[in-house]
Formats: sequence, C-alpha cells, structure tokens
Amino acid sequence: MSTRASRGMVVAITTVSAMALSTVSTVTTGAAPASGKPFLTTSAPASGGSAESPPGSPAPPPADSPITPEARAFGQSIKVVRVKRHLERLQEIADDNGGTRASGTPGYNASVSYVADWLRAAGYRVTLQEFTFPFFRNVTFPLFRRIVSNVAKPYINNTDFRTVTYSGSGGVRARVQGVDLTLPPTPKPSSTSGCQARDFARFVRGNIALIQRGGCSFQIKAERAQAVGASGVIIFNEGQAGQGVDDRRDLVRGSLDAPTVKLPVISTTYAVGRELSARRTVVTLVTDTESDLRRATRNIIAESDWGDPNRVVMLGAHLDSVPDGPGIDDDGSGVAGILETALAAKDLRAQNKLRFAFWSCHEFGLLGSRHYLAGLSPTEKANIRLYLNFDVIASPNYILGIYDGDDSDRVGAPAGPPGSDRIERLFQAYFTETGRPYRSVDAAIRTDYGPFTAAGIPSGGLFTGTVDIKTPEEAVIFGGRAGARYDPCYHLRCDDIANISDTALGLNSGAIAAAAFVYARADDLPGGHPVATDVFK
Repeated sequence: MSTRASRGMVVAITTVSAMALSTVSTVTTGAAPASGKPFLTTSAPASGGSAESPPGSPAPPPADSPITPEARAFGQSIKVVRVKRHLERLQEIADDNGGTRASGTPGYNASVSYVADWLRAAGYRVTLQEFTFPFFRNVTFPLFRRIVSNVAKPYINNTDFRTVTYSGSGGVRARVQGVDLTLPPTPKPSSTSGCQARDFARFVRGNIALIQRGGCSFQIKAERAQAVGASGVIIFNEGQAGQGVDDRRDLVRGSLDAPTVKLPVISTTYAVGRELSARRTVVTLVTDTESDLRRATRNIIAESDWGDPNRVVMLGAHLDSVPDGPGIDDDGSGVAGILETALAAKDLRAQNKLRFAFWSCHEFGLLGSRHYLAGLSPTEKANIRLYLNFDVIASPNYILGIYDGDDSDRVGAPAGPPGSDRIERLFQAYFTETGRPYRSVDAAIRTDYGPFTAAGIPSGGLFTGTVDIKTPEEAVIFGGRAGARYDPCYHLRCDDIANISDTALGLNSGAIAAAAFVYARADDLPGGHPVATDVFK
C-alpha cells in the first residue's frame, strides 16, 4: 500500500476517565454530531496502554441501524484464529521464496495458488486474470558504504538510501563527484542538477555521480551520467523542509522510466547527500537487480454462484507484497480478512452477487485493479453497486480507521461517489454496536479504492495505519504507543507474522463479514436503483 494521510475526526466514547478527558479534545458526548458520526458507549484504554485492549460492552443497536442482529452475529462468527491461519501460510510462502511475495515472483504465484484453491473448494467461480507489467526487484539487498580512513561507514537500506526502480546491477568502489549541486538549497525547489549535458563538462570518467533531485526526471539524470562514463549514480533529495511528501529532506523514492541504465543507481536523504558532497569522498556501492518490462502476473476474481449479476457487491485487497518483505500486514491482513469472509459467506444464497478480488501489482502502481476496470464495459462497471477495499487492517500500533466517504472532515481527498457516505455509516454502526471506538481517515486514493472511485463506483473501507505517528489522543482512545508509527515495519523486511495485532485483525475481519452479509441481502445498494426498501432508511 502507499502511505496516505490519516488525520481525521476521532470518534471516542462517553465513559472516558477524567484523566483521559483532559487529553482528548474531540470526545463526542450526547447526541451524534451534525456530521453524522455516531458516538460510542464504552470505555477507552488508558493512555500508553496496550493496543491489544479488551473489547468494551456492546451498545444496543438503534432501530434504524443497517447492522441487523443477524449481520452482527455473522461478523462476530469470524474467529481470528481462522483468519490468522491464512497469514501464517502467506508467511510460509514468503519464507520459501526468498522472503517476498512481490508480483512477478515465485512467492506471488504460490500466494495465488493458495488463495484460489480455497475459493474453488468453497464453490466460487474463480478467474485468474493475466496481464503483463514492468517488473523490478533487488535480487539481493544493496550495499552502500562511505570509506573514511580505510574504515567503512555503512548506510542503512530503506532508511538512508534505496535502490532506484529499474537501476542496473554492479559493484564499484570509487570517488564521489558532485554534479552542479545547490548547497545549501534555496528556500524553494530550484535544482536542475544533472539535467543538462554541460553539468557534466568536468566529470571524471569512472567516478560516481552525486546528483541533486529536481528539474528533470531521474531517467535523464542517470542516462547523462552513464553517457560520460560514471560508474554509479547517487541521487539525493534537494533539502527543503516541508510536511509529508513536500519534505525534500527525507529519503526520496524515485524510479527510472525504463531499465536502460546499466549502472547502480540509488537515492538517498538530503543529509546523506550533503555528507557525500565533501571533497575526496570515496564509497562502495553494490546493487544486484532484475528488470523485465513484460513480466506476467494474475489477479484473482472469485464470484458466488448465486445472486443477481446486475447487482454485484465487490470486496478487494491486494495480494502482492513489496519486493523487500513478506507483506503480512500490508496487505496479507486484508487478504486474510476477505478470504475468511468469502469462506463464511459461501452458503448465504442471497439476492446480490458477491465478488472478491485479490489484486496483483498494487505495489507497482495499482496496476492490477486498473487493468481489471479497464477491461469492463460501461454496463459491467455499472453492475458493481459498491466496492469495499481493505489495505492494512492489523497494524501493531493500530487505530480503527474508516474511509471518510462523505469528506465530512474536509481533509485530503474529496468525497467518494454518491453512496460512499452510506458505506462509511455502515462501518460506523458496526463499531458502535460492538462497543469500539473508530476514527475517520482520508479516503485512500493511492490504494485500490482510488481506481474504483475514479470509475464512479461507491467505495469504502477500513485502515489501521502505516507510517504516520500515533498521537497522544489516539493512544488514549485505542491504546498503544503515542509518538510511534502505526506500523513500524511498513514496506520493510520485518513486516512478518510478528508485525500483526490480533485484536485489530479480528475486529476488522468481523466488520468486513458483517458488511458482506448486509450488502449481499440488501434491497437498496449504495450504487444503482433500489429493489424494494432501503436498509438505511
């Protein structure tokens, strides 16, 4: 999954201790606020408590709740031990295949076989939708060291530096030479380092080119360095302070346009680049990569053999990991949640068709979900009455996040297509009635939710957080550790079976199942025209 903002309205509870109330500034009490966010009637874990907190007392369902007693019971029938068995198998698959389940690798293919076999055995009609994509991976982990007085100072992969996508392979120990650097940086981005041939006029063949971000693509910078005989390329961030993606001091995550550069190409933080700009700096740089512009991969699409094909309820999660890790939270957790829901729902025999998608190439730019939608006719898209996306639902320092379908928080992405607000309300109702706090999170246009909303399909989903930092307020409400990331192993090798909150996994899997139950039986779905009565009226 890609990172996204997750600062939104926190829906807390009414029986928080006096100490907690002094910390939480947005506790909801009394009637539901005008935004439509309901309040809960259970107690919060104390600040600094464990994220594995015990459940609160369920609230009685309001008379007009979309969560019927049957739907709630169906959700709570999902046992975390059964969900986690899928994660354990995905971990085993990664362990057997070089520690990864990335699209285009044997680990991904084994993951496809595992999920598809379960779905076929449950009676679903399973389609493996094949397509090709531009593949890239590190065959072995890269090595980058600065040599000081013949002593190697190592830099940390994915913290200080990373391999640029479509980098070539090679190993070199050589002097670093700056190319038209702007140090210190100007207040606003202005660098054109490495963009013009004249920038390399005095470049010494065999040196490693140190190039600053800005002014042109990484492809142009790297190709110009290769043309003058550089033995490697280091592209560092430009240096301006900012927030989030606008902070040009952090590790820059870039890509070449195609695998035309045969040299090692890495990116670094501004601080590392500044350090390397010192005169007579020598480094060791080793990359071992694999690129393939037409690597084959497959989405899994599974449909119930019952239900109206013109009224499709669709749930999805991405099956691929990043190349650098097994991807158990991101997004084995979502995969396990919807797979166990599919197994539980196989005999519902309801009026609406259930369709489950397990996407490939999410980590290469949402290519799997985009390919799927591009192959549908306008009528086939219209038949998908809603899409539910589950990308990261068991972060160890979790929040219980619901995509903000109506943009009531006025933060980040706009409201989803009409009907997305109703999906948000359904998940709110489930957590309310099971006695759990929740918060709205910015609708995740950079996950597979995005292509569906762009197609006009009402969408929603759940999210437990990745790289953002848990606030003191959230620690009071959800437990866990304030000042730490929701998922400290996001996109790293340590995103393994130990990087999971069983509590969050169980709670969100129950919510997924309850939503599938409601929408499989609903007369009026968020997208399209009602058959009879509205379950939300």
